[in-house]
Amino acid sequence: MTDFENIYNQYFKDVYRFVLSLSRDTTVAEEVTQETFFKALSSIHQFKGHCKINVWLCQIAKNTYFSYSEKQKRFVAHDITEAASENSIEKLLLDKEEAFRIHKALHGLEEPYKEVFTLRVFGELSFAQISQIFEKTESWSRVTFHRAKRKVQDLLKED
Repeated sequence: MTDFENIYNQYFKDVYRFVLSLSRDTTVAEEVTQETFFKALSSIHQFKGHCKINVWLCQIAKNTYFSYSEKQKRFVAHDITEAASENSIEKLLLDKEEAFRIHKALHGLEEPYKEVFTLRVFGELSFAQISQIFEKTESWSRVTFHRAKRKVQDLLKED
């Protein structure tokens, strides 16, 4: 138990910030982070050490957040109210029909393009953070994101 307490103390802030970048809501981030560590504690025996523990925790957090979001969608219609940046894809997300087209195109992408694009656009993670999650270089995350973005744009032109 002391080992897990050390893991909790060492990685809580990182996992919390990661979830906060996905949710943009401190209450949701706290709830999902707590749920993440609960799940990690109950399945610590499954951790094989094939990746860094913080990567494993962030994967659990990401899946927990997406599950949480899906449950919330059933109860509350979610309107996009934030202003998008100058990026044309982000502008298109404001229109629900266009957002559906983008998600449909994104669904057709292969990994790692799909996840890198999602983490960058929807999770608003930096390239440095994405590179840490994938245990790759920052330039790899930049190149992969730009390739994914181009693939999404090409798919939108075909649609």
